[in-house]
Amino acid sequence: MPRKSPLIIGHRGAPGYRPEHSRSSYELAFVMGVDAVEPDVVATSDGVLVIRHENEISGTTDVAEHPEFADRRTTKSIDGERLTGWFTEDFTWDELATLRTRERLPRIRTSSATFDGRQPILRLPDLLAMIREASVEHGREIGLVLEVKHATHFASIGLDLVPLIERDLRAGGWASGELPLVIESFEQTVLTRLQRTGIAASFVYLIEASGRPFDLVDRLGPDAPEYASFVTAAGLDSLQGAVDGISVNKRMLLDPGSTIVPDAHARDLRVFTWTCRPENQFLSERFRTGGGKAAFGDYEAEWQVLADTGLDGVFVDHADLGVAFFR
Repeated sequence: MPRKSPLIIGHRGAPGYRPEHSRSSYELAFVMGVDAVEPDVVATSDGVLVIRHENEISGTTDVAEHPEFADRRTTKSIDGERLTGWFTEDFTWDELATLRTRERLPRIRTSSATFDGRQPILRLPDLLAMIREASVEHGREIGLVLEVKHATHFASIGLDLVPLIERDLRAGGWASGELPLVIESFEQTVLTRLQRTGIAASFVYLIEASGRPFDLVDRLGPDAPEYASFVTAAGLDSLQGAVDGISVNKRMLLDPGSTIVPDAHARDLRVFTWTCRPENQFLSERFRTGGGKAAFGDYEAEWQVLADTGLDGVFVDHADLGVAFFR
């Protein structure tokens, strides 16, 4: 049965207030009362899983200010998109440990940007230990929603993420079902492979409002299905029993007449949505107000539309606002 109130997931911690995926971002999310936190994992050249939104790190670290790494700047194709910058797979962990985090959206989140340059990058084991400690400190069970990023890309360069994830989860005591664990990805292939490891988790398929899953593009080329096909009746039928839930771009639930949530629930699939943010820049146009992109719009009205769908989980950037509204 769906929860009476959705699971409130601190998206990259509490990045409305601190640089995303930083230690203080997660610590703040714990204090603010989230049910779970969501890290993204990518890999280093020596097989260490680090917590970054993308493997390209020029926007979220001070790597560009390190002259010793100037020659690492390069251009690559990541999931079909040409990107120029610095990539985690071109560094060892010891090298990345010298970098410091920074705010990805400094013009929107100016207060968060005042924390730039203060905190190192976290590894997955670092965060696993933090969540355990925070659960004890705050007297409640805090879960992990682990997003696997660019699995097809990493496998193509000899960095298979599946054994690395299994290694860290088992070593950290997160693989046996003792602690609440969700694993999610925009690529169903990696979810299926992780299921086969025997890790005790719920597996959730991330679905964009447009485009095609890169694992299927890599395998099928132009015949790869669009993400939107997976929220049709036939698409949801194909996911039933293969995954435990879906996590959709909020635009798909804000569309008038959307039946995604009841359709998924009818197939015993949970539904999450991303990302609930209060700033005008991130709200649907009808919920924006004056004051510019960084000002808070009528976010509660937008979030109410989402809540009214009966969904099972929400990803929030401002953990305190999410807890106050949805719980």
